[in-house]
Amino acid sequence: MNRTTQLESKTAFGEVFTDHMILAEWQEDRGWTDIQVLPFGDLHLSPSATVLHYGQAVFEGLKAYRQPDDSIALFRPEHNAARLAASARRLAMPELPTALFLRAVTALVSVDHRWVPSQDGHTLYVRPFLLGNEGRLGVGPARRATFHVIASPSGDYFANAQAGLRLFVSREFSRAGVGGTGAAKCGGNYAASLLPQREAQSRGCHQVLYSVERDGRRFVDECGTMNIFAVRDDGRLLTPELGTVLDGVTRRAVLELAAGRGMSPLETHIELESFLVDCAEGRITEVFATGTAATLAPVTHLVDGSQEVAISGADAGPVTVALREELLGIQFGTLPDAHGWLLPVPTK
Repeated sequence: MNRTTQLESKTAFGEVFTDHMILAEWQEDRGWTDIQVLPFGDLHLSPSATVLHYGQAVFEGLKAYRQPDDSIALFRPEHNAARLAASARRLAMPELPTALFLRAVTALVSVDHRWVPSQDGHTLYVRPFLLGNEGRLGVGPARRATFHVIASPSGDYFANAQAGLRLFVSREFSRAGVGGTGAAKCGGNYAASLLPQREAQSRGCHQVLYSVERDGRRFVDECGTMNIFAVRDDGRLLTPELGTVLDGVTRRAVLELAAGRGMSPLETHIELESFLVDCAEGRITEVFATGTAATLAPVTHLVDGSQEVAISGADAGPVTVALREELLGIQFGTLPDAHGWLLPVPTK
């Protein structure tokens, strides 16, 4: 099956992979080796590798975008590098230097540049990840680690996402706690989300709206694998402040774009009960979610037990639409990159 046939026959996110992958290795007494470009294939791990027993695994996600002149660009990859280092630090893993991260990601996209889709709205999703790879059962930070990069041509993460996401308000499960690993992009956080996600889907919802407890009250955290934003009728754009939520690259971009549009973006604690009431009574006029895979998707319904709230008349609001169009325009090169967010990738 050739590449074009694979792209046409596989539409689900992350199920087809490019021809190559990247490997770099770390040892406590030697540091990092330089990257190797290898054929895509299985990894070799000891059955006693620390990643398998103690969950030392962190990862990133970013995209390569086909530009109007057929060149390719990455979107703010230096922020992914910084976040991977922060995640590694939280899990007592070796931090990958930014220069090595960027060299690895651009090397893979460059060698597999023909896999970057040209279809409207499609991208090459790039997945860097870091594993504790020491073979021992003693509990402690791994003294060996491996860094890999793989890539997958992909369309929208959610089918018909622009028609609006339905979020299930979970009062039983939390994705993070104060002092925990909520700000780290580690595999264990995602494993813990699978059961509540299954419950959300059983209730006809796309994702879970999580909350985190602070001083006996619950505050909005993230929605599934994404950051969340709320547009108020006074022009403010609210999003949960950092601490237990991921420092999303798309989140950062939206905050900057909103400020450039004259809005008043505010990173703050958002009390869950007040949020639900304000959505129901129209003081919050739009809600949307952001993430690398989903980009920017409107949230049109909140399902809280037997109650269901339709936001903004169950349609994507004007702020959501405008921010999404501006962000995608910059990423795909149809709007000027006034912020210098794109990193060109050499393809020769």
